[in-house]
Amino acid sequence: MSKVILYNFNHLRKNFSTISCYVPKHNPVQDNDIEILQEFIQKSMKMVILTGAGISTESGIPDYRSEEVGMYARTDRRPVQYQDFLKSSETRKRYWARNFIGFDNFSKVKPNSVHYSIRNLEVEHDKVTKLVTQNVDSLHFKAGSKQVVELHGTAFKVVCLSCEAEYDRFYIQERLKEVNSHLFGTSEGVRPDGDVEISQDTQDMFVPPSCESCGGILKPDIVFFGDNVPKIRVEEVRNSVTKSDSLLILGSSLSVFSGYRIVLQAVEEGKNVAIVNIGPTRADKDVKLKINAKCGDILPKIC
Repeated sequence: MSKVILYNFNHLRKNFSTISCYVPKHNPVQDNDIEILQEFIQKSMKMVILTGAGISTESGIPDYRSEEVGMYARTDRRPVQYQDFLKSSETRKRYWARNFIGFDNFSKVKPNSVHYSIRNLEVEHDKVTKLVTQNVDSLHFKAGSKQVVELHGTAFKVVCLSCEAEYDRFYIQERLKEVNSHLFGTSEGVRPDGDVEISQDTQDMFVPPSCESCGGILKPDIVFFGDNVPKIRVEEVRNSVTKSDSLLILGSSLSVFSGYRIVLQAVEEGKNVAIVNIGPTRADKDVKLKINAKCGDILPKIC
């Protein structure tokens, strides 16, 4: 008889209910900062918003780099590298096993007040011409935003690297449950892309997915570390920034160049640029307006 691997759901549920455990230490927002950001938004008529993991921490999804609470501070594990995923069947098996165990809980995460505030700026107040997110959690779509570019892809779509067939991630999850019926449960903790820690036994017993059309390698439609953002997506963002009058960055340290170059373009083109983030960002020296605050403490008070 196959060995059954059991996990405890209670710790993970507790983590999601106590979302503040993923938000870095921060000071209360100042009234003056609220007034400054409100004036920035009021003057903006064609605004591009760029969001990062710092807004999803308030929904219970950790970021990578925050001091003490980010994934790099909590574990020595690092995200899968694109070339490793391509070259190694063991790497793919390990990735898919961890993603399979974590996906059910990851997919149930709900938007928070920041996501809804951004939605209101776009849909109710017609301020936002494009919302660019570095997150792969699709929480902006869940909140009702329309003009969304998922810069680094989405965890909710799967693509074949051979024939380019596309699959809904929920469909793949059901397929995986059928062929991995000997495994069930979840692990403690979750990562920004839905990954989790699992035992070596679970990994060894896991059966990874393959393309139904050609038998090729399946990969979530996510830009892995070491991969490039598709050119068509880069061009869409670049054109949106050019047509805008302002850029608002929310919850991103801008450590990844794909996000930072958006700021550089906006500055070069003379757009008004503002950043709201807990802690320093890569672009602090490039912009005139930086507010050190939790997005959930300031944006809902304006929107």
